[in-house]
Amino acid sequence: MSPITLPSMSSDGYLERILLARVYDVAQESPLEVAPNLSTRLQNQVLLKREDVQSVFSFKLRGAYNKMAHLPPESLAKGVIASSAGNHAQGVALGARHLGSRAIIVMPTTTPQVKIDAVKARGGDVVLHGETYDDAYSHARQLEREKGLTFIHPFDDPDVIAGQGTIAMEILRQYQQPIHAIFVAIGGGGLIAGIAAYVKRLRPEIQIIGVEPTDADAMYQSLQAGQRVRLEQVGLFADGVAVRQVGAETFRLCQRYVDRIIRVDTDDTCAAIKDVFEDTRSILEPAGALAVAGAKAYAEQQGIQGQTLVAVACGANMNFDRLRFVAERAELGERREAIFAVTIPERPGSLRQFCECIGKRNLTEFNYRIAHQEEAHIFVGLQIRDRVDAAEIAAKFESQGFTTLDLTDNELAKMHLRHMVGGKSPLAQDELLYRFEFPERPGALMKFVTAMSPNWNISLFHYRNNGSDYGRIVAGIQVPPQDMDDWQAFLDTLGYPYWGENQNPAYHLFLG
Repeated sequence: MSPITLPSMSSDGYLERILLARVYDVAQESPLEVAPNLSTRLQNQVLLKREDVQSVFSFKLRGAYNKMAHLPPESLAKGVIASSAGNHAQGVALGARHLGSRAIIVMPTTTPQVKIDAVKARGGDVVLHGETYDDAYSHARQLEREKGLTFIHPFDDPDVIAGQGTIAMEILRQYQQPIHAIFVAIGGGGLIAGIAAYVKRLRPEIQIIGVEPTDADAMYQSLQAGQRVRLEQVGLFADGVAVRQVGAETFRLCQRYVDRIIRVDTDDTCAAIKDVFEDTRSILEPAGALAVAGAKAYAEQQGIQGQTLVAVACGANMNFDRLRFVAERAELGERREAIFAVTIPERPGSLRQFCECIGKRNLTEFNYRIAHQEEAHIFVGLQIRDRVDAAEIAAKFESQGFTTLDLTDNELAKMHLRHMVGGKSPLAQDELLYRFEFPERPGALMKFVTAMSPNWNISLFHYRNNGSDYGRIVAGIQVPPQDMDDWQAFLDTLGYPYWGENQNPAYHLFLG
């Protein structure tokens, strides 16, 4: 997206809405802090807008409370309702309790108990319904009609948008010197819509840059298409922004005010979590670190120096068990680790020759597997300085006659193969290799197995839990050629995200 030319904005009324927003009954003016280490590395001043220090560890209570504070007394007396499995639920519960109103929060049955308990602790009445957010949302709208409640939308509401926009009001008051860009995570779009509407009215020279995961980029795709796009599936790692379709009003505002969207992957997000921890000793959730990841990517892409970049650290509701996955992938996101598949001749001295190429570099992974009489395959991870360093390592391997494949950006290799290098069984005929994301709930695996035809045999299976609401699985299934239509029908009705991996070169080297 190219920078925009701003039309007259007086008709929007968002400047007035934001100035009159009621948020400070429950929210605090969050700090705007320099990230010293990150600033030095990027050669730009990076400021963190610390929404993670709010009482619910997220910006969400601003918009939720502003919506409720503008309701007539009779509506508050009847109560409010929301559907959410995360930060919005806590914001609604806290805000309703402050206003003396009942809050019903409909959450999917798959919601972890820690999140359910957090909502209850803030006064919310939890109703568990359905397995997905869409199920919970539909049930919440039904209860809204049946009980005469007021639905508090997580993003697509002018009062919610205005409440989030108070963050921009604070930024411009806290830092009155030139700002090059403000980076904002995008889920449904409420946060960036509010910030953009305010900033572009008063400081139109400041770029507003949205950041989305590569596997949950509904706003990016919508802006490219010129209309709202509904994603068939979304990645679950940054669950706070895992939205299939952005709001109608948020889309309109983003079309008008947002300068560009940057997409980042899981490794970039994990590296950003680590960056913020090193500067603040605070741990952001994946969605909360997206803006930081976007600022890093933008600075690298544009080659800018000496500018001021503001990143909204929008949430810190991190599941502790997820940290092991974050730590593992942060090194890849920082380009501090490279992963290679190297083929060496199966003859005396080859392995020693390979190790001499590595020299004194630190190993992070080393798996050796003989392939046949002529050659063997090595799966190796090495600490590196940067991507140039990785290219030099690969070139050195090749110069010694070792065929080398860089797997640093290969999801199958990073998530599964490094833990299961083995080789293909001669019994694995007609094997199809697929990756799946499974929800972490009782019966998820059984649903997968029982949905398959009894004629299909599982020839390989590897499961990894990310310490969150889902696990990742790679499976080999033996499907005869005449069953391919039935296999595709199975995939289409399964309801789990999946990726075919039969053409992945790492599969052929180590498993195929």
